[in-house]
Amino acid sequence: MSVSHRFVFITVVFVTCLITANIIAVKVISYGSFILPAAIFVFPLSYIFGDVLTEVYGYRWSRRVIWLGFICNLIFVFFAWIGQYLPSAPFWEGQAAYESILGYTPRLLAASFCGYLVGEFVNSFILAKMKIFTKGRWLWSRTIASTIAGQGLDTAIFIVLAYVGTPVFDPIMIFNHWLVKTCIEIVATPLTYLVVNYLKKKESMDTYDYETDFSPFSVKTG
Repeated sequence: MSVSHRFVFITVVFVTCLITANIIAVKVISYGSFILPAAIFVFPLSYIFGDVLTEVYGYRWSRRVIWLGFICNLIFVFFAWIGQYLPSAPFWEGQAAYESILGYTPRLLAASFCGYLVGEFVNSFILAKMKIFTKGRWLWSRTIASTIAGQGLDTAIFIVLAYVGTPVFDPIMIFNHWLVKTCIEIVATPLTYLVVNYLKKKESMDTYDYETDFSPFSVKTG
């Protein structure tokens, strides 16, 4: 498959949503009893675009984009870390704010990266397998089922690795985060249909992963 400008656009939006979510996740918001990170409304978009990539272009291309998102996020974190330790100008008073927002701890980074990789690959795998099983029908069932599993694992891995053993940890956090993310996916289903149908028509493709190597570490391009 030759890379189209539409594929590039979807990829750029996917990576942008991922990095944006990791930046704004440091702010905690509350809606009644729901205590959530501000990124709760951005991060699910990466799953929606991940669904679009897998549904239209297939698991092989989705796998590349997932790793691209991981690498881009790693680059951002690395240079944010360097910026934290560069000497501040005498008149600049934002060092404490910079460290508060961008001073990621190794534990949080490891939790975030592990959750992201497991969640995204599970999401893409389930959607691709279900597409074969359903013979391409019932897109809504594939996007929702894959999100339930992918977001569930992502959320559980991140919260457990990041907060277990600390006063912040509460198992109900996992359920609350997972519930909101899944609801966003359900609400966005009509939009997902529009984007998928548009891309299938414009790209003249509708990929089925019959002979795909589903290993996240495969380098096969065919």
